[in-house]
Amino acid sequence: MARSMRETERKYAVPDADISWLSDLAGAGPVASVADQGVRELDAVYYDSDDLRLTRTRASLRRRTGGTDAGWHLKLPLPGDSREEIRTSSMSEDVPEELRCLTLSRTRGAVLRPVVRIRSSRSPHRLLDAEGDVLAELSVDQVSAEVLLDDEGRTAWTELEVELVQDGDPALLDSVEKVLRKNGLDRAQSPSKVFRALTEATSLLRRAPDASDARADVAPGTAGRHVLAYTDRLVGALMDLDPAVRRDTPDSVHRMRTTARRLRGCLRSYRSVFDREVTDPVRRDLKWLANELGAERDHEVLRDRLTSEVRELSGELVLGPVEARLKAWDVARRTEARRRTLDALASPRYLGLLNGLKSLTEAPPLRASKAAGKPGKVFRKVLRKEYRRLAGRMEPALVMASGPERDTAIHDARKAAKRLRYAAEAARPALGKPARRLGKRAKAVQQVSGAQHDSVVTRDALRRLAVSAHAAGEPGFTWGVLHGQEGAAAAARERQLPEAWSKARAAARKKALRS
Repeated sequence: MARSMRETERKYAVPDADISWLSDLAGAGPVASVADQGVRELDAVYYDSDDLRLTRTRASLRRRTGGTDAGWHLKLPLPGDSREEIRTSSMSEDVPEELRCLTLSRTRGAVLRPVVRIRSSRSPHRLLDAEGDVLAELSVDQVSAEVLLDDEGRTAWTELEVELVQDGDPALLDSVEKVLRKNGLDRAQSPSKVFRALTEATSLLRRAPDASDARADVAPGTAGRHVLAYTDRLVGALMDLDPAVRRDTPDSVHRMRTTARRLRGCLRSYRSVFDREVTDPVRRDLKWLANELGAERDHEVLRDRLTSEVRELSGELVLGPVEARLKAWDVARRTEARRRTLDALASPRYLGLLNGLKSLTEAPPLRASKAAGKPGKVFRKVLRKEYRRLAGRMEPALVMASGPERDTAIHDARKAAKRLRYAAEAARPALGKPARRLGKRAKAVQQVSGAQHDSVVTRDALRRLAVSAHAAGEPGFTWGVLHGQEGAAAAARERQLPEAWSKARAAARKKALRS
């Protein structure tokens, strides 16, 4: 079973072997003393695809011997100075299946093989506070690297790492860095040892596909460049969220589903900028992925809502084994939904989607005439179209009588509000404040109508729970009480909807949609 930890560190280039100045670190922030830990000999073999898909995305996978953490390590980038490190103590020469799955969004199924062997003679030093507690570990590594691919090469260097203990204060890194800079050390240019080895010893990374080559005809500041910047960010986010979803990290399914929806919405709203023969299949696969993830996400929302409502009821309103039935329902539905998520991520269709998204970023299928256009004109046209779609759904919904037909109409309007929100989000860098304001108002409409829809879904679940309870000879009173509460909540949201829509309409009439 792999375990995960957050690693926060900085790397520095060491120009010479003299590190006698390390004692100067005493007094850097809370550092009171520096404790030498001797020397450790480390030997690591790094695995990647032949075209280095992990290294190119700032991830690394290695099998290490020596030191205190021998085994397999997968490192995934996080913002700033941090990375997520996922470890397993297995010493098998075969990549552990769990780690191989966690790399899939980057490797897209390519075979992993040894690419670099790195030996390090490490001299670790603990940075201690006045009480003797460890704040960070500073290591000086004498590194030798051997490339194991056909394009062979060797290189060697010395580097210094400063790694915080778990939950350490990042401000300490700044204090330590001031001392390091005074002693002639600058930040290392490479993000990892394997990246540096492949850069210095071979030409493999220098022959990397350059997405900018495929965009040479798309001038900066054009509509195409703005839309591509947005899609690039979303494709990267989807790739980064994949390992978190596989490991069932809190909120990861929700974030991946939302990212897929945003990306699909962008490709749909701005389809005039793209070649639809290329993007339409990607859009269909993104819709499929969002639907597959939706089973688990929708259950999460419904479970949390029902659990909270039951706990908030006063004791005299809870009749029968309500919590036990709710728990049994949760276990059965959660297991099924989780399996559906994992099956989707293991499917050939998902692998095809990953390849399609990679092609979308590396060789964007742009329509030259539209992509080269002024962003203001292109974005405003799209926002007007999405606003008209929303208005065409919201206005009839607001005058309908309460009931299933109106519930469906509000739900359809909610989906249109979401599309307008995402379109405005993509347009914000080009249109600025008007797009931001419109997106904010569309979001409010989405949230109010979404809350109304949640009540509709919850009432349906409560009715089914009540039927199951009745069939088992249990009281249905509590489920009826909750059903009534949800009906009142839905009615309250419906009363809020006209005001939210009025504000969205006012925002649309301002600069956001003017030519």
